[in-house]
Amino acid sequence: GSYGVSLILFTLVIKLILLPFQMKSKKSMMRMSRVSGQMQELQKRYAKNQAKLQEEMQKLYEEEGVNPMSGCLWSLIPFPILIALYSVIRRPLTRMMFVTQEVVDTLQSFFVEQGWYIIPEKADGYVEITLAEITHTHWDDVQSALAGKIDGLMNIDFTFLGVNLGQQPEWNFFSHTDWSDPSVWGPALGLFLIPFISAGLSWLSMKISTSMTPQPAGNQQAAATNKTMMLMMPLVSLWICYTMPAALGIYWIVNSILGI
Repeated sequence: GSYGVSLILFTLVIKLILLPFQMKSKKSMMRMSRVSGQMQELQKRYAKNQAKLQEEMQKLYEEEGVNPMSGCLWSLIPFPILIALYSVIRRPLTRMMFVTQEVVDTLQSFFVEQGWYIIPEKADGYVEITLAEITHTHWDDVQSALAGKIDGLMNIDFTFLGVNLGQQPEWNFFSHTDWSDPSVWGPALGLFLIPFISAGLSWLSMKISTSMTPQPAGNQQAAATNKTMMLMMPLVSLWICYTMPAALGIYWIVNSILGI
């Protein structure tokens, strides 16, 4: 009965499913950290013999049960899920309700006739969200006028805690918001803050994760990589949340909280 709560529960289920894989990744990173000192010794010893260096490092990996690629592989699993979730959020009619394209076309034509929707000149990647919102607003009218033509259609309210999760945050909302009406500027401010909350929690999650993984002394390259990642990931989160519907920002926020 709540789009926002559904997103939160979905994130929780995904996190629980991925937990064993993330534990594998974490253990692999810790094993790599444990043998990093020995790896540096081998690199110094066989600096002029790369073939022998590779042979000795492979032998070290086998003795210590380390797979240098496993940590990276497990950490990539969330990205296909994020892409699939974006598809479902972007196309709620065909990807969440599973209605046919014919139903979508019927809705669009009816809304245009009623003056509720104007087909944009440029292609709109979020047209299904708009149609779903209009359907919610005029649910009774749609049901009576299109009876038998809209099988599978659901009445979805994208509002969660006063914020429309189907909308994109606007970085310049200050310049065109009615500040005399809290019911207008409140949701707009909420949308504006979602990307920043997401980026902040993403940074905190990575900070805690890094602090809980033993860092090899003297490994400047690893330290530099960690610093870069701690800067880049929150910025990526900020960019994604500003260019996509707020629902994806809620997923990212809850994911970071559960990770913490």
